[in-house]
Amino acid sequence: MSEVLGDFIRALRAADVRVSTSESIDAGNVIDLVGFNERETLRDALSQVLAKSDDEKQAFVETFDSFFSFEQFKDRPASATPPAANENDEPEDRAEADGGEGEGGEGDENSQQGGSASPGGGSGGEREGGESPQPRDDLVSLLERGDQAALQMALAEAARQANLNRIRLFTQRGMFTRRIMELMGLDGLNEEIERRERAKDAAGAERLAQAREELRGQVRDYVEKQLEIFTANSGRQLREEVLSKMRLSNVDRSDMRIMRELVRKMAKRLIAMHSRRKKVARRGTLDVRRTIRANIEYDGLLFHTIWKRTKVDRPKVMAICDVSGSVAQVSRFLLMFLYSLQEVLPNVRSFAFSGELGETTDMFEREKLEQALALVLRDFGGGSTDYGRAFEDFETLAMDDIDHRTTVLILGDARSNYGDPRADILKLVHARARRVIWLNPEPRSMWNSGDSEMRRLTPYCDRAITCASLQDLERVVSDLLRSAV
Repeated sequence: MSEVLGDFIRALRAADVRVSTSESIDAGNVIDLVGFNERETLRDALSQVLAKSDDEKQAFVETFDSFFSFEQFKDRPASATPPAANENDEPEDRAEADGGEGEGGEGDENSQQGGSASPGGGSGGEREGGESPQPRDDLVSLLERGDQAALQMALAEAARQANLNRIRLFTQRGMFTRRIMELMGLDGLNEEIERRERAKDAAGAERLAQAREELRGQVRDYVEKQLEIFTANSGRQLREEVLSKMRLSNVDRSDMRIMRELVRKMAKRLIAMHSRRKKVARRGTLDVRRTIRANIEYDGLLFHTIWKRTKVDRPKVMAICDVSGSVAQVSRFLLMFLYSLQEVLPNVRSFAFSGELGETTDMFEREKLEQALALVLRDFGGGSTDYGRAFEDFETLAMDDIDHRTTVLILGDARSNYGDPRADILKLVHARARRVIWLNPEPRSMWNSGDSEMRRLTPYCDRAITCASLQDLERVVSDLLRSAV
């Protein structure tokens, strides 16, 4: 049961249904209560503990119906018609096809042993003299009887032994199909076909060969279905992974929808990680007063030591974003990042500029993402960059609100069209703020080239780093939240 549940949860995660460890334990308890007998009851019960949102509930139902589908061999004709039903067969042919005595000599025993591969045992064509056949049915008898239920069970067991739930690539279909066929007893089936050919039982050999090909097709269909279940969104997930690491300047406009979703996911992860106030123990630094107070009942003997702890709170952030022409390719992503910041941190003031700087905090709070981006780019974007004027406007709008708890985050390339960048204002900001972090979308090799003013501005930044991808942005903000006090 635990293996089935584990595979099902893996399939759910592939379908973008988030399942935590505690929810997996709850699902196991649910199965203990309701069992596997009532399909509808099981589906409804599991959906209560594994699916949260409406989208996840829809994905859950689709995955459940696909995962617990047992129709691989349903409504299929018997792959090899029992010879007794064929009026054109001669009695000798009937006997041979049924495993009776023929020119091969051994009759049913040979047939049983020739295909003695069990659902989980691989080929069983080899046998030692005098040994009796296994009591369980072999692949040959299953195919000749057309026992669809037993074939389904044999297929499921072989798939389990072949670790089909680990399939990840489209190119692995053939390998898993072959492995499952071998575990079901392909070698024994091939030997039985060869034996019948040597015994001049052409009709029986042809029936088994046809059944073998039909079985191969059914196994291939099953493998493809499992590939779809366990890799439902692997292509999109791979694309998202690539885009999260790609330089923002290289992202195509056609991927904007995916990028917006990535930014939204990034914000949710950051909220989940840092939404609560934390206290971090400073191991090795003894809190003397609390330790003495805690050990008064022991006459001052230090049975319990208490270490000092640092309270980690959400920081006060002011973010300045360059949306000028020199960063036009990445400005939309930087603004999306700023927008997501306000979802993560309650104390964020955001500003945008190309020449004149203006505050966008209320706009981000009031408007949806797309409308907010359009308004910011309309009001502040597209002009020639002037960091000197932008810092002057920032001094007027926000300097009085900067204190020792404030982190100032600047997103831009520091290219000021050879104008004075007013590094003196940044120096004053640095003196007042807890820290100043500069995120430059350009590679470090391009800093200080042309009209870049990073050499003059970097001394007044606590950190100046290249931040060219969404993954870089997430890492910076996560570090910002983790170390804030």
